Amino acid sequence: MKLKIPNILTIGRIILTPIFIGTFYLPGPMGDWIPFFIFLLASFTDFLDGLLARLYKEESKLGELLDPIADKIIVASALILLVMDDTIKDYEIIAAIIILIREILISGLREFLAKVQVKMPVNKLAKIKTFIQMCAIAILLTGESGNTLVNFADFNAHSIGIIFLWLAAFLTVYTGYDYVRKGIDHAIE
Repeated sequence: MKLKIPNILTIGRIILTPIFIGTFYLPGPMGDWIPFFIFLLASFTDFLDGLLARLYKEESKLGELLDPIADKIIVASALILLVMDDTIKDYEIIAAIIILIREILISGLREFLAKVQVKMPVNKLAKIKTFIQMCAIAILLTGESGNTLVNFADFNAHSIGIIFLWLAAFLTVYTGYDYVRKGIDHAIE
């Protein structure tokens, strides 16, 4: 089977994850900026693989399977690393947990719906949630280096990233509820 570009991008995102994790532990600003750029690249390939698949009609079962897995792997890895190094701490961890729980819940729901042959397309608000979530994580990955670049009024990169994280968590609950409600409707039929 010949792999198409969208699937290559998705597989590339999975391969980038261990590299991303490894660079997170680099000392000093390199440990802030290199994972930031890798995460940005991974986030861009998430957007690009879907766009190319639709544009060139190269949607595939492999892409349907791997794309959400690749997204969850990179996001979960980033959130866990950010909690481990206290970038996300105290009550802020609740936002990260909300995001992770929703990802697990929706994955299980999609798996169930696939068994009963019901497709649940991603809605626009969920795409906005993903964009805000990726922005939050990317900003938080810049660490102290980001704070030196962004620092106006009472806001630095960290506080902006946390605001975005909470916004993503709120949208996560809202869109997650919508998916669960629709999924339950199909489960009860």
